[in-house]
Amino acid sequence: MANQENIAASLARTPLYQLGVELKARFTSFGGWEMPVQYSSITSEHEAVRNAAGMFDISHMGKFTLEGKKVIDQLQGLVPSDLSRLQAGQAQYTVLLNPQGGIIDDIIVYYQGGEKVAIVVNAATTAKDKTWLLQNLNLDEIQFQDLSPEKALIALQGPQAEKYLQPFVEQDLQPIKAFGHLQANILGQPAFIARTGYTGEDGFEIMVDPEVGIELWRSLYAAGVVPAGLGARDTLRLEAAMALYGQDIDDNITPLEAGLGWLVHLDTKGDFIGRSVLEQQKANGVQRRLVGLQMQGRNIARHGYQVLSAGQVVGEVTSGTISPTLGYPVALAYIPSKIAKVGQQLEVEIRGKAYPAVVVKRPFYRSKTKG
Repeated sequence: MANQENIAASLARTPLYQLGVELKARFTSFGGWEMPVQYSSITSEHEAVRNAAGMFDISHMGKFTLEGKKVIDQLQGLVPSDLSRLQAGQAQYTVLLNPQGGIIDDIIVYYQGGEKVAIVVNAATTAKDKTWLLQNLNLDEIQFQDLSPEKALIALQGPQAEKYLQPFVEQDLQPIKAFGHLQANILGQPAFIARTGYTGEDGFEIMVDPEVGIELWRSLYAAGVVPAGLGARDTLRLEAAMALYGQDIDDNITPLEAGLGWLVHLDTKGDFIGRSVLEQQKANGVQRRLVGLQMQGRNIARHGYQVLSAGQVVGEVTSGTISPTLGYPVALAYIPSKIAKVGQQLEVEIRGKAYPAVVVKRPFYRSKTKG
């Protein structure tokens, strides 16, 4: 017990941590943070997001602002996506690449107009990303600010997210399209609101000062929004086939192998770190691909389980769960490209026994109401 307490004491806590304690959340260690894994049950939290609205404390994520001369041009050299297409108030989901074309992290770049950009990165990679950006940007021209410790971040997700958030926001949320964002006023205080998320549903990510975040969380809770933890966040993102950094993508996997080819704009932009590797993969094809698997029974394929074809090990599961929405187990796995086709029959080894699985289209679930 003492050892568990020592581990908890060494973990960082978000500005909203005490709200989770008040709501009797179950906590877990995640990326160096003590985070709520569930408040009620993973299934009920998952269903709230799919059917109405749920809210997540995501204050642990890294938050940077970059301001200065040709900031977009400088970022162009670090990502495979063409950021020059962004208009003020638009965002791009993309990846930072190393020279081998491997994914340092998946990030969202929010272009705020003029020479200002905000970037949100994964919690566990915040320090790594910050170091990489500082090494590869011209700091004589760019002012880099790390807002990670001083801002709260709340994700309000679900088909009714706009309805629940609008009463607390002075500006009209309706015109904001997916991946749009704006500076707004929430509860009379400055806020950054983006129509982005990690659940496959419509929704918003809201960055505010901690005291505003606490008041907003309490207000949304009083209005009927269901608090949700990392457990539901994982089942929701997996149904939507969204990659989890450190499991489905990492420094040794390229965006083309990960099924993120839509982020790679070789034809419309110039040089960037890792370009030559991606050009080669585009020309010759990749050896492995990330695919969606549907288990043909109730057995769940978990992270690290081996994938078999004709009795031979051909790949590995990166994420797996039973889908609360669909009612059957789904998974993501890397397998050789030559067998990575929809309908391919495979097996997954679970506790020493092989169970049938089939390659299916991704995402497993697609929202009918997403904005």
